[in-house]
Amino acid sequence: MPSQSPALLGSDSRARQVRFGVGGANRATVAPMNNRLSTATASLLLIPPLMWAGNAIVGRLMNNQVPPMTLNMLRWVVATALLAPIGWRIWHHRALVRQALPRLMLLGLTGMFSYNSFQYLALNTSTPINVTLVASIMPFWMLLAGRIFYKVPVQRHSLLAVLFTLCGVFLVLSRGELSKLLSIQLVPGDAWMLLATLGWTAYSWLLAKPTPAQSALSAHWGPFLWIQMVIGIVWSGLGTALEWWVLPQFGADVPHMGWDWGVWLALIYVGVGPALIAYRCWGVGVAKAGPNIAVFFASLTPVFAAVMSTLALDETPHWYHYVAFALILIGIWVSSRPQPNRVN
Repeated sequence: MPSQSPALLGSDSRARQVRFGVGGANRATVAPMNNRLSTATASLLLIPPLMWAGNAIVGRLMNNQVPPMTLNMLRWVVATALLAPIGWRIWHHRALVRQALPRLMLLGLTGMFSYNSFQYLALNTSTPINVTLVASIMPFWMLLAGRIFYKVPVQRHSLLAVLFTLCGVFLVLSRGELSKLLSIQLVPGDAWMLLATLGWTAYSWLLAKPTPAQSALSAHWGPFLWIQMVIGIVWSGLGTALEWWVLPQFGADVPHMGWDWGVWLALIYVGVGPALIAYRCWGVGVAKAGPNIAVFFASLTPVFAAVMSTLALDETPHWYHYVAFALILIGIWVSSRPQPNRVN
């Protein structure tokens, strides 16, 4: 998933100047909210949700071959190795790394470990369509966290867009039976995905509200992302140890893993596509379109996941999935409507 920027929340122009360490739009002022979305920028912003939908499909395909915590750790091992030719330059900034280490540990925990691990856990008991639709609740958490913890004002059109998205999410969680909405019972996969979105919300705000040392490091997008990946491997390694050696001591099933060409291809994909290409395209797209528009492009992930699920997993969407897709698309349209400039 993307770095969902809190800049969509406020009307103050200062709220639109956000540093995006993961994507390459570091220390850059992103586009103002009434910028027109070009075809080239829209195409760039379509790549990340396409990659993330593929990530969900691969996670589902691998749930009987690679344990979820192990899959997440191996994903970051691949991505870290590929980015190493650029990332090793973090050594030149080791003094800043020491200063920013507490924040970097939190970034690795919330962004690289919790979100992806919990998503792979969710895919053990839920479908890619459901998992990605539940993840569409992210803009709501962003609005809520920004308002509560940072006193960021909420724009009307952003709130309306989030309401459309929430309607789609609740429709999926209730499996289309709105009469049961108040007594809804989450399947384990839905609950894991809700926890994952909370982790990514924390990660996004940690990026958007950097410490001085973190801000200085984020000027170097490659090394900054690379050190997050390295720390993410540490957290994921602890999760993998828990998965293989601790939980079985308390009655959990002993995990197993089979190495074949399918597993190798899956690891290459999740390490290259969702972990590197998507992050880079997202950062550049955010810098061009503005985070208030880009954040809702991430909600296209379940649409792509539905198409891929039908082709790869023979999981045909139900009627309520289609309605949810429509509500999400309406949310994207509302969020991308040009807003008149306010005169102070």
